[in-house]
Amino acid sequence: MSATFSDYFNFELVFERIPKLLKYLPITLELSIVSMIISLILGFVIAVIRVKRIRILYQIAYAYLSVIRGTPMIIQLYIAYYGIPAMLRLINPQANLTTVPGLVYAFIALGIYESAFTSETIRAAIQAVDKDEIEAATALGMNYGQILRRVIIPSALEIAIPGLINSFIGLVKGTSLASACGVIEITYQNAILSGRDYRYLEGYLALAIIYWVITFILERIQKVVEEKIKIPEKAPALVK
Repeated sequence: MSATFSDYFNFELVFERIPKLLKYLPITLELSIVSMIISLILGFVIAVIRVKRIRILYQIAYAYLSVIRGTPMIIQLYIAYYGIPAMLRLINPQANLTTVPGLVYAFIALGIYESAFTSETIRAAIQAVDKDEIEAATALGMNYGQILRRVIIPSALEIAIPGLINSFIGLVKGTSLASACGVIEITYQNAILSGRDYRYLEGYLALAIIYWVITFILERIQKVVEEKIKIPEKAPALVK
């Protein structure tokens, strides 16, 4: 008996697979959000160090960026998963790390990896702030911390938002590698389900639809946020 097209691909199975994968979407989103927060904190610190060219720290930051950008994300996930416990046992041989979930190592690895890219976005945004505004704030007696909080960050935020949201979109897709740390998110769950029924094509098409929808939503959010924080070029005329 000759094989039919449905033996190779069944479109209905695509939509049957989607609800099964969506059960693990919260893990994917948790990975993305927490890792992005870590990357923003690290990225901001690195950006300030590079903008201010702080001695010693500048060289350390440069080396950090070179290593992180020069190695694949999957390698960093494996290093975090196996390397962090090894380092902690070196410090404390009695440490019990069996209860530490793989999610924690994934947070650290993804956050560190993404910080190398968010730092460049933030640095470029800070350097794009009008120097006259900074000089005016300095003339008013503000220290750098006050200038950063009241002048630089509000102005730089508008410039940085598109790049940061693009980084977040990339991070969402990057969580598909978190299985290296034993984390079961939507991509890993799809591999498990596909291994049971051997419907790999339907499973990965369902996965592609989910990622596309997430990306589409984030792009719409990006446009809304850009409009909300946009600084008007001209002040509105006063009505007499």
